[in-house]
Amino acid sequence: MVASTGERRPGRPPYAAQRQQILLQTLRSAGRVDVTDMADRLSVSTETIRKDLSELERQGLLHRVHGGAVAVEDLSFEPAVAARTEYTEEKRRIARAALAEVPGEGAVLIDAGSTTACLAELMPGDRDLSVFTSALTIAMTLATRPRLTVHTLGGRVRSRTFAEVDNWAVRALSEIRVDVAFLGTNGFTVEDGLRTPDESEATVKRLMLGAARRRVLLADHSKAGHISLYKYGDLSEIDLLITDTGLSDADVRRFEDVGVEVKRA
Repeated sequence: MVASTGERRPGRPPYAAQRQQILLQTLRSAGRVDVTDMADRLSVSTETIRKDLSELERQGLLHRVHGGAVAVEDLSFEPAVAARTEYTEEKRRIARAALAEVPGEGAVLIDAGSTTACLAELMPGDRDLSVFTSALTIAMTLATRPRLTVHTLGGRVRSRTFAEVDNWAVRALSEIRVDVAFLGTNGFTVEDGLRTPDESEATVKRLMLGAARRRVLLADHSKAGHISLYKYGDLSEIDLLITDTGLSDADVRRFEDVGVEVKRA
């Protein structure tokens, strides 16, 4: 049982119950805790903090991630696409940079998401392309451009993302092969891979990775290090990450070390 007080005795490290209470208080206020930072703050070893986090995870109070922990509720939280108004300018810059990856002809796949929706708004209409998408809103954006042949995957439509999922979408993805897939994500790390809060969307996104010759991830810097409930692929499966200048040099090096090309727009 976690103690009800987070106070420390001056001059000495806190007891385990006190440490765990402080960890939970930090998690609630900051959204995550970092092992090294908390070890310094509480004057204990990083191994001690890891043991505390493991105990709190066993109690279902948090979720361990590389280097620390996040709140359990953060794993399944999924804002509606229409409500995703943060980093709007960054998303537009990412979408503009992604235009260089659109082929002059052939077939592309566009995932559901707010950044991929920006790409759809900018998609050139002067080339002969077959465009496959899981998002009804993206299909409607592109349908007025006469040289584009727009296909939706079919299936159940999720109200939060307007993405088509389940058996029909799975069947469609098993039958197509495109030149480039433009993918979105709710979060990604080297250790935990590409993540999304919904199981059905994870299944579709996983198949999208396998349906494309080249895979381009469009994600602003806030997605780096964020963990959602379901993994749909490894970061090393991505050929190119297009992000914004908010991504740190250290993160760029870590992503490049697993074979991902990184472009900051």
